Amino acid sequence: MARNDNNIQQVLRLGFSEHDAQALRRISMTLRRWYELECGDGNGYIERDEKTGIARYFNCNSRFAHVNDPRAWRVIPDRETGAIKRMNKIMTSYPHLKTYIQTDPRGCALYILRPNDIPVGENVDSYYSRGIPVY
Repeated sequence: MARNDNNIQQVLRLGFSEHDAQALRRISMTLRRWYELECGDGNGYIERDEKTGIARYFNCNSRFAHVNDPRAWRVIPDRETGAIKRMNKIMTSYPHLKTYIQTDPRGCALYILRPNDIPVGENVDSYYSRGIPVY
């Protein structure tokens, strides 16, 4: 069984429908790619405008590639916000479970947390990996 198939089986065992489990997997992949692009991929990077919050992509390969030149920037669809909204909508059907979003692009972006995964009084940032990663 492939890693993703095994992972979806773990999510299904938590009580998720097949449709919701697959949607969470796509959401996790979308978020991971977004966070990769926030760090940059050698061609450019995503950044939010500090005043408006609008997501923009800086093209490092542009002939105008200077951070102060607006021609090197372009507005892009905000896939992070959309993915999080979809995730939150799905999770309303599973109130006993929580989610954790890991913004470090070197690993999984989305974890499903069961009620006992985080010890009482502890910070979720230290224990999220006890949850089920959604690959």
